[in-house]
Amino acid sequence: MRTLILSLFLCLSFGLSAQTFTLQSPDGQISLDIDSSDGLSYSVSYKGKQVINPSPLGFEFQNEPAMHKGFTLLNTPKSTLQNDSWTPVVKNKHAQVDVQWNETHLALVEKEGGKRRMDIFFRAYNNGIAFRYQLYSSQTIGNRAMSRELTGFSVPSHSQAWVAEYEPAYTSSQESEFNKQSVTNLTVQTVAGLPLLIEVDKQNYLAITEANIDNYPGFYIGRKADDTEGQVLLTTKLSPLPGEKEDGIKARFSDKTYTPWRVVMVGDNPRHFIESEIVQSLNPPCAIQNPSWIKPGLCAWDHWWSGEVKMEMPVIKEYIDFAAAQGWPYMLIDWQWYGPFNQPEADITKPAPQINMPEILAYAREKNVRIWLWLYSTDTNRNNAFEEAFALYQQWGVAGVKIDFMDRDDQEMVNWYRKVIKKAAEHQLMVNFHGSYKPDGIERTYPNMITREGVLGEEYSKFSDRIIPSHNVTLPFTRMLAGPMDYTPGGFLNVTPEQFKNQSPTMIMNTRCAELSKFVIYESPFTVFCEHPKHVLGQPGSDFLKIVPTVWDDTRFGDGYPGEFVVQAKRSGKDWFIGAMNNNVSRTITIPTDYLPAGKYELEYWEDAKDAGKNPTKLQKGRMVIEAGKPIKIQMANGGGYVAVLKLL
Repeated sequence: MRTLILSLFLCLSFGLSAQTFTLQSPDGQISLDIDSSDGLSYSVSYKGKQVINPSPLGFEFQNEPAMHKGFTLLNTPKSTLQNDSWTPVVKNKHAQVDVQWNETHLALVEKEGGKRRMDIFFRAYNNGIAFRYQLYSSQTIGNRAMSRELTGFSVPSHSQAWVAEYEPAYTSSQESEFNKQSVTNLTVQTVAGLPLLIEVDKQNYLAITEANIDNYPGFYIGRKADDTEGQVLLTTKLSPLPGEKEDGIKARFSDKTYTPWRVVMVGDNPRHFIESEIVQSLNPPCAIQNPSWIKPGLCAWDHWWSGEVKMEMPVIKEYIDFAAAQGWPYMLIDWQWYGPFNQPEADITKPAPQINMPEILAYAREKNVRIWLWLYSTDTNRNNAFEEAFALYQQWGVAGVKIDFMDRDDQEMVNWYRKVIKKAAEHQLMVNFHGSYKPDGIERTYPNMITREGVLGEEYSKFSDRIIPSHNVTLPFTRMLAGPMDYTPGGFLNVTPEQFKNQSPTMIMNTRCAELSKFVIYESPFTVFCEHPKHVLGQPGSDFLKIVPTVWDDTRFGDGYPGEFVVQAKRSGKDWFIGAMNNNVSRTITIPTDYLPAGKYELEYWEDAKDAGKNPTKLQKGRMVIEAGKPIKIQMANGGGYVAVLKLL
């Protein structure tokens, strides 16, 4: 429930036509300075240091003048201290979310010309800032055509950033590495995906992303051609509507509309961003009246990744048996269960001739396993096929659908996602999008949207050498800041980089313990396990996969740095799970336990064997008793990892 606690006048130079004012975070460490005296701009300071220099705001439209200056204020802006306390249906990071912020609202109208109106809402949190626009209809009846959002982010030119560039730009599955580089390396042609993590210096970090994308295109980062000396102006690039070029129309609207929230996480260490709930909190509360049917969990997967599997009844039953043996609630039947896909004759309501769906569903029920079904996006959309299919799947008792190959985030595709999610909710179906764009926190509003891809994940080990340890330990600081990611972990054929080759069955370029750590570190309430049963059952580490949860009551960052290593501790009930993952340099670290309530704990752990650097499948398991607050010293091999469970004695 959101409660208005305090109302204060903003610190401003008052006069309704020319204003500068400051909005501070509740703890006073972040200052958001807004200037409407000439062209609209804002800047951000953290602990007295400016981390975003004055940066533009506004829009350009087709057949209209740009909207970025010459405004009069219609209101007297006030700063209101607000809070939001809510219980997530699906606990990605915390069982309870409590956020607090200061907020203000500028109602602007042009002094001259068409007297167009634009409102901007600003928020300052203790771990970042957010703002969004409200646009209105014009005096001409019909759609307005927005061609460019002028929002910028001016950062010091010495800053470093972890940049993901997608090919082709705007129409991709958003699967790329986040490579560290100087912001000066970005160009006018750059189309960098979000989140964009920026290291201004070792005491100041930013992470740019967005929240609550609705009837609006996805947001990317580019660079302005002519920077101010000592600064680099990062620009907003929006996904064009189908058929439009980059300089064409990005969005059409005929009525009052809100843009997504532009989010900038701010802090002295990226750890604060990993623990943050700002993205979900910027979305509306749960819209599903009774969401009790939404159940997270691990899932077996009959995919081509795990070997030369075929779409046959014995194979499907083998993976159902696998899920049952591991105590997992789900099994995903992947492509070709309804025959050839992405074809005009494809029918997502009719199983292929060799598939007996009633028999599969009955067999799964006997094993206490529920079924998920894969769908190709075009087959799902053709003649609104999903409306009939989702009703049928509910009758079958299907748990959810994995929809694939959208590969777009323009305004039309964003609206399609929402239409599908809402229809799925009507029929008590969970949704996992692949070939998808990044999360935006919609899982708060529609928690049946339980995970999505939009990540360079484990499937790439099948046909490339791109899934390397340094990439894996970069993801928690970059892509995962936006929300759940279906990386599809679980490879048990662990090898060294020298041993690695593309083959079937698929090899994985990290140790077994590093693979186990992904189930703690990576956020995905519905976690799809990629490996074949014969490579897992009875093997070292398979016992950990029987007990690791996919949702968490608390999340604590332990230690790490993008591309080097990462340590996280997560609580499920009274038990704490620890996951640590390393790049390709062996290292010894100490894991803090100062988050534990006082007492003694049994520590059950799985760690790299002494020769795991050469034999990555090897691990050793042990138990010990520790006192709360006592650090745990571990050694990780190159490409190594560590997992543990702490239970209060």
